[in-house]
Amino acid sequence: MIRVATPSPPQFRHIPQRGIVLSGDTPTTSCEAIVARHGTIHFLPQFGHFPLGESGWGDLTIEPAWGGKERCACSVLGDTTQISVRALTRADEPQWRRLWTEYLRFYESAVDEEVYLTTFERLLSGNEPQHCFVAEANGEAVGLVHFLYHRHNWRIEDVCYLQDLYADPEVRGLGVGRALIEAVYEAADRNGTPVVYWNTQEFNTTARRLYDRIAEKTPFIKYQRGIRT
Repeated sequence: MIRVATPSPPQFRHIPQRGIVLSGDTPTTSCEAIVARHGTIHFLPQFGHFPLGESGWGDLTIEPAWGGKERCACSVLGDTTQISVRALTRADEPQWRRLWTEYLRFYESAVDEEVYLTTFERLLSGNEPQHCFVAEANGEAVGLVHFLYHRHNWRIEDVCYLQDLYADPEVRGLGVGRALIEAVYEAADRNGTPVVYWNTQEFNTTARRLYDRIAEKTPFIKYQRGIRT
């Protein structure tokens, strides 16, 4: 299965440093601003949307706290990158391991080598409920999603749990996360399991902006048994 995402419009990443005051805002310690074609600045992770005139597209003027003005240098993230999504293969093991390690590191977690080896074999088995898609950009693996099917006492059909989702920082904003989630949606539909759900941490505001657009937030709070020593 291959899914190709539409190329994203050009985006520019501005990274104001400590002590810089953005027009109409308060000083920040550090933030990223995404200036997109439609003329909106999106500050990550703690700010909302602020209008930017079309004439200023790709050109953000900032005011240092000590007065005066300077322009924030921007780097083009790319406007022609094609994102494809496909099933995991054995040849993907090194990149799969790298991506999953980065994902675990984001959540301040780690797993033993035995877990890497066992999980990879389960994902490739075809007889296990676990599955994996990888996202590619220009022939390089840049993202992954792990998902699994399981029984549900309230339904005849299984449900799908999207357990892990990760995209390299360099390609965020290019549709990788959306493409991976939509690939899971399509796989779940083909499997007759239309319910797809996942969890995320409350502080993961960047990812939640995407989730709010392509899914519904539930009122449930997750509990789990404490680790016993």
